Amino acid sequence: MLDRIQAALPALPPAEQRVAHLLLADPRAFATLPVSELADRATVSKPTVVRFCRSVGYDGLADFKLKLAGSVNEGVPFVHRAVEEDDKPADLIVKVVDNAVAALLHYRNDASGPAFDRAIAALTQAGRDGRRIEFYGVGNSGIVAQDAHHKFFRLGVHSSWCSDGHVLMMSATMLAPGDCAVFLSNSGRSRDLLDAADIARKKGATGIFLTASGSPLAQMGQAPGQILLAIDHPEDFERYSPMVSRLLQLTAVDVLTTGVALRLGERLRPMLQEIKKTLRSKRYANS
Repeated sequence: MLDRIQAALPALPPAEQRVAHLLLADPRAFATLPVSELADRATVSKPTVVRFCRSVGYDGLADFKLKLAGSVNEGVPFVHRAVEEDDKPADLIVKVVDNAVAALLHYRNDASGPAFDRAIAALTQAGRDGRRIEFYGVGNSGIVAQDAHHKFFRLGVHSSWCSDGHVLMMSATMLAPGDCAVFLSNSGRSRDLLDAADIARKKGATGIFLTASGSPLAQMGQAPGQILLAIDHPEDFERYSPMVSRLLQLTAVDVLTTGVALRLGERLRPMLQEIKKTLRSKRYANS
């Protein structure tokens, strides 16, 4: 969270930069002080403090301070503890689990609520209108795209997934306004996904991008009508066997699935009950 604010500092207006400097100098104090005190210390108005919180992606001061408190008070360090060749299994357990827990807590504090709200609204509307919801990913992210489709088609929406470069192009070409295309990429640099995203945008579909901020794919997600759900982590995107990135993508997909399911509401319950009944009868028949 603090690293992201540090990176965004040059783009902020001068008054909001003073608020940012106050925050970075003492995050713990910032999380506890009232808005009047923060405004006095930064020599700005109280509305400027609130505008700063919104400029860096939060709903307001209360939301910002809640996420900040979680970030500065969390006991698990937000660092990537790389494994070594001579690590024993007990060491691997600690390092792998610590990496996962730290990354998830970091993501919890940094994830943009307003961006998720827009994504959930777009996906819900597409589901209600019978439009297409496509999940695109290649390599490791392709497995997450398949998992996302598995979750969404049970909600009774027209969902599918794709990880083949040629099929990606064909699928994106058949999109139309009202459809949603969800792009999953650890690096945000896949040529196949970039090409498919460009086609989907030209077709008028809503693109939802789960990828690293600052990447070429993330830049496409910042265009009008598109939605960026930034997923940043300390794991090298060229790592042979990505672990943390996959967990964060799966978590983001779970948030989207849960949000859409809640908004679809009562119309979803009978169908889910019927699915469970069918699976239960099938299971007993094979036992």
